[in-house]
Amino acid sequence: MRPANMTKLDTHIADLQTKLRQAESRKKDAIARQNAALKKKARQEDTRKKILVGSIVLKAFTRSNKPWPISELTSELDKELTRKDDRSLFSEWISIEKDNKD
Repeated sequence: MRPANMTKLDTHIADLQTKLRQAESRKKDAIARQNAALKKKARQEDTRKKILVGSIVLKAFTRSNKPWPISELTSELDKELTRKDDRSLFSEWISIEKDNKD
């Protein structure tokens, strides 16, 4: 038979172990949230960069006073854009239907 104070000690240890597991779980969750937030911010920044660069390029290509090799742009658009919805955004420069010459 165990003394009463040992039983209390065992109970206290079990309680502390439970609290430790809970704290570790909260820490793991917090780290996961932080990593998700960092990834989201990186994706947002990447999207913003693309929008800004695209805006600058489109503005430069639509200006008539600056000689840009539009054939290079249309060639790249035609090569890279495969979805009909994406291609339709650039229908003034490329056909909406993908030409499957490859």
